[in-house]
Amino acid sequence: MKQLIVVSNRVPSPDKDSGSQGGLAVGVMNALSRTRGLWMGWNGQLIDDAEQHAPQSYENEGVQFATFPLTEQEHELFYVGYSNEVLWPLFHYRSDMVEYSREKDAGYQHVNERFARQVAGQIPESGEVSIWVHDYQLLSTGHYLRIMDVECPIGFFLHIPVPPWEIFRTLPHHERMIEHLCAYDTIGFQTATDLRHFLENVERSGVATVEGNTVMFDHRRINTGVFPISIDVDTAREMAEKGEQSSRSHRLKESLQGGPLIIGVDRLDYSKGLYKRFQAFEQLLENTHTRYGNVTYLQIAPLSRTGVERYASLRRELERIAGHVNGRFSTYDWMPLRYLNTGYDRETLMGFMRQSRVGLVTPLRDGMNLVAKEYVAAQDPEDPGVLLLSNLAGAAEELDGAMLCNPFDVEEMADMLDAALSMSLEERKERWQRLHKVISTYDIHRWGESFITALDQSAAARHADR
Repeated sequence: MKQLIVVSNRVPSPDKDSGSQGGLAVGVMNALSRTRGLWMGWNGQLIDDAEQHAPQSYENEGVQFATFPLTEQEHELFYVGYSNEVLWPLFHYRSDMVEYSREKDAGYQHVNERFARQVAGQIPESGEVSIWVHDYQLLSTGHYLRIMDVECPIGFFLHIPVPPWEIFRTLPHHERMIEHLCAYDTIGFQTATDLRHFLENVERSGVATVEGNTVMFDHRRINTGVFPISIDVDTAREMAEKGEQSSRSHRLKESLQGGPLIIGVDRLDYSKGLYKRFQAFEQLLENTHTRYGNVTYLQIAPLSRTGVERYASLRRELERIAGHVNGRFSTYDWMPLRYLNTGYDRETLMGFMRQSRVGLVTPLRDGMNLVAKEYVAAQDPEDPGVLLLSNLAGAAEELDGAMLCNPFDVEEMADMLDAALSMSLEERKERWQRLHKVISTYDIHRWGESFITALDQSAAARHADR
């Protein structure tokens, strides 16, 4: 069996059990465990001279890992700078927030080349290997592997959205990015919209030609497709059932005093739409006197990218509006908005989701949003909650049964929150059954298998063309 090498910016810590890992880790571990696989990436360490350090190897659950450090300058330019101050806002349709510089660009290319060198050094002499590169931090890694004469099948999966041409073209050297992506045999996207935008960007850039869903570049055929990432449904359900019985869940339930719970679980990021969400909850309390003193909104938002000023500013804004809402509506025995920057283990979060009446998932733009799928998996089939989902999340193209809202329309979100809280048990069950069918039919295991199959088919076609 051909070996699989997975490459991502970060890899799971060896001291975490598989049940605590997110969707990507579960799907990748499943694929690697069946292919004598190797997972490579940054180990989170920052040192003075990373070039002198060979990859550190370890094994976990039958999968090999090889990790390596970066220098502080590499991290600042590649990760903080280009990845999160250029690519992240651009790909989330926020070109106004892009802070580009040639230094960041050069740093990004340098680290992508370093990743490629590390991977090339792990390819067996037999060459019987496939490589699967993940996400926006490593868009150029395949290009540098080809420069190093690596000819094995290489696939790429983008976890975040693809912006349309009028936004994508604002990126300096966007033609080079298209050229670098053309080094892959298979490129996967979360949604049909993302795929359509990518093909349009390729065609309008003039770098390559498009035939259906195939990109033609320099005698190479690059196949593209839609592979919506999902979750391990059975594991999520088991975690929710166990989490609901935890002491934390019992304490939360007691604190609600019989009132319904609205829950949001998001990394603190401007793409998640938390400010609009808080405004919508305030509007709900304004509009409906029956909700006053009788509903609680719990927003869990662990801090991220704390070294970036834009995120620090967002945190201050959210603290301000949370204080405003609570100062306006709280009583001596009821605080309507609980805003927490604390992270919790997945079992606890799933237990919280299971006892909530509404799952509030309203990003301003999102590649997929696995929290939406986890919320569905966490529900009690006999008394499920309602998923209120942004129509701009990738999950909205899949999750038939969610209530879809415009995350920029505060008044609409407030009305839909009220409707979700008032929804009959019969309708809640009917909606949940449709949602559960979707996530059960195409789970995280099928996601990984379908991409690897597509990559193998692309490689076979390329070999036949020779």
